Amino acid sequence: MYARPFIDTLDFARNGKEISAEVPVAEMPRLLDELENPQGILSYTVRGGLDKQGNPFLDIGIAGQCQLRCQRCLSAMDYPVRLDARLMLRDQAALDELDDEEEECDSILAETHMDVLNLLEEEILLSLPIAPRHESGVCQAADGENAPKEEKSPFAVLAKLKVVK
Repeated sequence: MYARPFIDTLDFARNGKEISAEVPVAEMPRLLDELENPQGILSYTVRGGLDKQGNPFLDIGIAGQCQLRCQRCLSAMDYPVRLDARLMLRDQAALDELDDEEEECDSILAETHMDVLNLLEEEILLSLPIAPRHESGVCQAADGENAPKEEKSPFAVLAKLKVVK
């Protein structure tokens, strides 16, 4: 069992703290629902800081590999995870006032006891493609949908009616 790290987000950011570690993909149960298998290890770094205006943030970096299910052929496909994000820390009132269109970075609620793996898992889930597929030409549809079909002439049926003498 992997020890889940918890942080006080505002203290973490104000003191410029940093966490770096590796986590098995199997430790992220919500992510497992989207994966072909639970194998793989992700490395991550969470770094706190203050921007030029003194607003606290978390910089998140995640790298690794997982396997998704191709929606065309239904077989496993390797999917590289490479994610870098800055999340601004806000209280509930500040989050309620935010206009999503004006904000350059995503914002999250500042918490005194945040589960870092839950945060990472959510960021990974948001970055996954909705319908992952191998690149075109790499696989065939499981039901043969993309198999090449013979083009039939609309008059081919008439050829069968033709009487041979």
